[in-house]
Amino acid sequence: MSKVILITGGSRGLGRNMAVSLARKGMDSVITYHHNAGAAAEVVSAVEALGRKAVALPLDIGDSTSFTNFATKVRDALTANWQRERFDALINNAGTGYHALFSDTTEQQFGDLMRVHLKGPFFLTQTLLPMIEDGGRILNLSSGLARFSMPGYSAYAAMKGGVEVLTRYLAAELGPRGIRVNALAPGAIETDFGGGAVRDNTDLNKLVASHTALGRAGLPDDIGGLVATLMQEETGWINGQRIEASGGMYL
Repeated sequence: MSKVILITGGSRGLGRNMAVSLARKGMDSVITYHHNAGAAAEVVSAVEALGRKAVALPLDIGDSTSFTNFATKVRDALTANWQRERFDALINNAGTGYHALFSDTTEQQFGDLMRVHLKGPFFLTQTLLPMIEDGGRILNLSSGLARFSMPGYSAYAAMKGGVEVLTRYLAAELGPRGIRVNALAPGAIETDFGGGAVRDNTDLNKLVASHTALGRAGLPDDIGGLVATLMQEETGWINGQRIEASGGMYL
């Protein structure tokens, strides 16, 4: 039976690459999208072109009141498409970002980031936990910014620091079920995240490259392939860890 991986924020950027990379490794996916159903449909088509199966469901990760209804939709999708009641792994990937100095960060911005990056993954995981297979995986997306500091990301990085602490607690508490829980911390990646700044701003891209041991900014393929590897049985002894994939940024 093929593995089914649930990826939040799977319609674009890293989430899209994860779904396609998983398909290349023979795994199916349930992806979520916030607004862009068309982009999500394109991801489903890309997965199907690789001979695997994918389903796209709407989800606002910042609205925890919607999670119970979302879980019902996941259960229905699993039954209809895979004839099963549980899935194998949850990847808490959905996110957004602000660039604002600490002195300029508003309470509204802070609250938005908290709902999307910390409260959302906390309570979505809690809601979906009964549907995750024993021996399964949870992968929480963190950020290199939780280790190194760049002005303008204090609130975002604080949420990711919270995600890393949460990861360790989940690993400890879910160990009796054999569920492995890790945090993946990408460095600066060329996607549309944050308005596509790393991808489209030449000066920022060069700055990132100059502080990275491998001499360039990251690409989505640098992350998607690693995620697929972390879903394999061969990596099952990795648990409760922060895994940074930054090409050696700010060493």
